[in-house]
Amino acid sequence: MMKKFLALLLAVLLFLLPALAAAETAVASFYPIYLFARNLTEGIEGVEISSLTTNDVGCLHDYQLQTSDMKALARADVFLINGAGMEGYLTMVYDALPALPVIDASQGVAFLCADDVHTVASDDHHHDHSHEHEEINAHIWLDVENAKTMVINLCEGMANAWPHHRTALESNRDAYLDRLTALDAELKAMLAPVAGKPIITFHEAFPYFAQAYGVSIAGVISREPGDALSPAQLAELVLSMCDMGNPPLFIEPQYDDIAAMTLAAETGAAVYVLDPIVTGPVGDDALTFYEQMMRQNAETLVEALGN
Repeated sequence: MMKKFLALLLAVLLFLLPALAAAETAVASFYPIYLFARNLTEGIEGVEISSLTTNDVGCLHDYQLQTSDMKALARADVFLINGAGMEGYLTMVYDALPALPVIDASQGVAFLCADDVHTVASDDHHHDHSHEHEEINAHIWLDVENAKTMVINLCEGMANAWPHHRTALESNRDAYLDRLTALDAELKAMLAPVAGKPIITFHEAFPYFAQAYGVSIAGVISREPGDALSPAQLAELVLSMCDMGNPPLFIEPQYDDIAAMTLAAETGAAVYVLDPIVTGPVGDDALTFYEQMMRQNAETLVEALGN
């Protein structure tokens, strides 16, 4: 009886293995790309979307590939990336997996330079960062028009990889683009009354958002989330903020806010939270998360700047 059961189990496994092997897998480099890809593949059977990083990693500042990452990429059909320099490890991926299609969502996006936004801390604070790293601001998804371009690029790349899913992918793309177009118009209307008012942000995540929706970033506390400010630099920031009339400070939920809280205590500036949408839920809860958080960011700005 046991032999017959094992033979039956083996037959079932042999029947299922081709179907399992045929599962189509796209790996996103980090959370915003996962959000867009998840919307594009919603309802398409046999397609799996995963994120290379866990959903609590945040931006890929100085991210180092793990052995598990390379194993995931080796099993993937396509690798979906933000581009614009966000994934600093790409050369390693190209060298190790030259046949892996890499779909760059940033194609056609007009980039901003990091130096386009004044950093409130002294230049000495950033002496250890390479010029190449500072050239392009990679937080392109925080302008909805850019997000639409990214969705189009990701859709085309996956449709090329899986032509039998092209119709379904393009149908999802069109529906998602309609939602994003409505979101863009909504954000512009919400933020029009506070256009031009200054804010100070935690790091360089929001220049694309500011450019798209009329917010004025008077400065950023730090170019990189991991930077630690010295007492002298904090004192310099206090003076700079006083000169600017103590505009509101905006921290990010993913990162330590000690410097911002110290500045708030010294200057009396109000502190609010803006979310760069680099962490969040997965699965079905992710489908509308980008829209939810962009609206929440706009509501926060209206509250902070409307006072």
